Amino acid sequence: KTHPKGCRRLGSPPSQSNLHDEYNPKYNQGVPNNHIDEKGRKSWRIKALFTYPIKSCAGIELDQSDVITTGLLYDREFCFAEYVTPSNIPDGEGSGRWDLRTLRDGRFCKLALLRPEIWVPDPSAGDYDLDLEEVNSGGVMIIYYPRVPSGFLEKLGISLGLISSEYSFTIPLCPPNPDICPSLPVKIWKDYPLAYNYGQYIPQSLRDFLQSPSPSPTQKKHLTLFRLNPSHTRQIYRNAPRKEELGFQSETGFADAYPIHLLNISSVRDVAMRCAKDIPNLSIRRFRPNIVIQGPGAFEEDHWKRIMLLPRNSPCEEEGRKEGVEIHTVCRTVRCRLPNVDPDTGIRHPVEPDRTLKSYRRIDPGCMEFACLGMQLVPNVREFTVSVGDEIAVSETGEHFYIRMLAKGEKVPGE
Repeated sequence: KTHPKGCRRLGSPPSQSNLHDEYNPKYNQGVPNNHIDEKGRKSWRIKALFTYPIKSCAGIELDQSDVITTGLLYDREFCFAEYVTPSNIPDGEGSGRWDLRTLRDGRFCKLALLRPEIWVPDPSAGDYDLDLEEVNSGGVMIIYYPRVPSGFLEKLGISLGLISSEYSFTIPLCPPNPDICPSLPVKIWKDYPLAYNYGQYIPQSLRDFLQSPSPSPTQKKHLTLFRLNPSHTRQIYRNAPRKEELGFQSETGFADAYPIHLLNISSVRDVAMRCAKDIPNLSIRRFRPNIVIQGPGAFEEDHWKRIMLLPRNSPCEEEGRKEGVEIHTVCRTVRCRLPNVDPDTGIRHPVEPDRTLKSYRRIDPGCMEFACLGMQLVPNVREFTVSVGDEIAVSETGEHFYIRMLAKGEKVPGE
């Protein structure tokens, strides 16, 4: 593979994943919040971090990340969308539009198999140059996707390693020219943020991969890739704290609802044990968290209202205190059937883990027909840095009442 000039790859390689032991029985039980592990570390801490540059595609695991008002840097800044015309717009709106597509839509389970790499400018690189296109665009993203063999010989070549098992293409992280990538409205839930149309960069083989099988070529809708326009983020209200409290209004890019999604590994292990017959190894990656924590017992997070993230290497630690970042745990994460899709195969299980979750996790009085797992977060500051190993301290608990995005009876897109 040739590396983009003047850049370095963001994130950790899969061989060094902090989730390498996620199925270890030790995570089935929690520990007290003052527990110290065998290495002298606080047990309540961040275990893993993920950013998902393209909505519904594979994530990038990180050891450290900058956090901005929309969430972890690069998170859900891109999405795929289809153009739907009046004849196939289900709600009868009068003009064509771009509709965002996700793993919720059974036709797009293969999105899970798209693997993005983020390459950012690196002044220490030997081939770094300010005039490089890769540097001027703030870096590039390489998108890998499976090569589907067209016949026996190609299949044999892949199995023998003579032919790559993947295709790839490269796109700029920031559009080089608004005229090349025009801003267009994209429908996500009830919002229509403007985003840059990156359609010119998408190879036809990717469109064919994502949209197959199709009854006929004429029934295929036009598919494109959008990049968030930073001037058109979506301000979030509902359960989020208001500007009067924070000094700014929370916002997101193409994330469904709130900037950051937190999951407790013990909670996922509890769900996993209940559906082990159907899914022997239920990975936490199915639930697409940004922050994975360890230490608390299963579902202790359900009643958190505020937490502190305390840096693992705080400069104030020697003085007996730590400076941290306050985080509002604004609501529970209401679950659709998206986690039924296996991130390793792109195959959607017909019922699990959705069935198991609904059997005992319909707990929020604001949305009793759906199960809950995980918490949605809004930081108290616009920008900070988060790292694996940062400690978790709970500063406030209380009751939650989920405020819906859709009214009762309205259909979740793709469900």
